[in-house]
Amino acid sequence: MTELEQYVTSYFGILEAEELAVISSLFKPEILKKGEYFLMTGKASDRLSFIETGILRIFLATENKEVTQWISTKGYFVTDLSGFIFEKPARWTIQALTDTTLFTIKREDYKRIGVLMPKWHELEKLFIARCFTILEDRIFTHLSMTAEERYDLFFEHRKSLFNEVPLQYIASMLGMTPETLSRIRKK
Repeated sequence: MTELEQYVTSYFGILEAEELAVISSLFKPEILKKGEYFLMTGKASDRLSFIETGILRIFLATENKEVTQWISTKGYFVTDLSGFIFEKPARWTIQALTDTTLFTIKREDYKRIGVLMPKWHELEKLFIARCFTILEDRIFTHLSMTAEERYDLFFEHRKSLFNEVPLQYIASMLGMTPETLSRIRKK
């Protein structure tokens, strides 16, 4: 099984080999250089990608600051899901923090999967449910954990990011100021 097929399986569920080959054939390799944008707020969110290598930051620039929603790494998918599914302008800007290699499917090809594979709609529901569950988990941690507990949990699962991305991005994603993050790290 190729790396792309493993990503597709991890997000969409177990597929027959032929079905997996059909879906995988619709994804094309794409490269972003450090600093390049995958998507800008307000633009059409017309592609979904799995990250093969590299790091992407999903954020929103407000009048006073930038708010990091997520930092995506190898094995994660990336898009503005609301924009991609409902064809609305993107809410998020997505920028490469490192040179990044992606497997990308365009929205038109994504929509074709349902025609090519009848059971796709059931698998897509599972994909959306997985996205929703991840979001619920993030909301739960923000509502029920202290800043220090959120930091500890994130550090436990994504320790390498602390050496790969600016700490203010991690602080923003964890819902704290850089000063709070610094104070927690000193403990």
